[in-house]
Amino acid sequence: MERSDIITIFIGNLRIDEPMGTLTDLLVSALCIIFFYKLHKSGINNRSTALFKYYFLLMGIATLLGGVFGHAFLYALSMPWKLPGWITSMFSIMLIERAAINHTRILFSEKVIKVLGYINIIELTTFMVLSIITLDFAFVEFHSGYGLMFVVLGLEGYLFFKTKNEASKFILIGIGLAAVGALFFMNKWIIHPWFNHLAASHTILAIAAYFFYQGAKRIDLNESEATS
Repeated sequence: MERSDIITIFIGNLRIDEPMGTLTDLLVSALCIIFFYKLHKSGINNRSTALFKYYFLLMGIATLLGGVFGHAFLYALSMPWKLPGWITSMFSIMLIERAAINHTRILFSEKVIKVLGYINIIELTTFMVLSIITLDFAFVEFHSGYGLMFVVLGLEGYLFFKTKNEASKFILIGIGLAAVGALFFMNKWIIHPWFNHLAASHTILAIAAYFFYQGAKRIDLNESEATS
């Protein structure tokens, strides 16, 4: 059954649903790919920044898939076509969690870092399996919320509190913006029918990605981080 609240446009004979949701997804994708490229060419050589780099790559792919399969052309596809974007985004969240875990080597012992790494794998596996079995986006949302608002916020917040780390400051601003974007999405706050909760949340996430990039390029692991 087709939803009556979906805006549809036609370019010639090509039907595109949720054009602003699609366009803003592609905006996030383009920015993430640009930030991946910039970090790749930066010459910064530490594990946390490398993890951020691949976070941007996977998030760029995920939002591209989400815009195309999850919004623009879902009418011609079925719900399982959303899974490639969902799964890729879950792996990207896993990578940003890993980046935060590695960043806190400045404060934590190797034993703590290893335990956090194991928890990270269990968490990803659990929510990915649940998402595939149920085809319920709620598990993708919960995984993202847990990863960003609990793991990354908690670790980077603690690091900033203890050391006033410059990279952590920018990452925390990004987390705050991502939280605002999540509120738009969850509460379906609509600024305008052509700029609904999807477009608003994607736009805010694009700004959040900029701050994540600013944080990632400022990570200085001469302070303590290992490269393994």
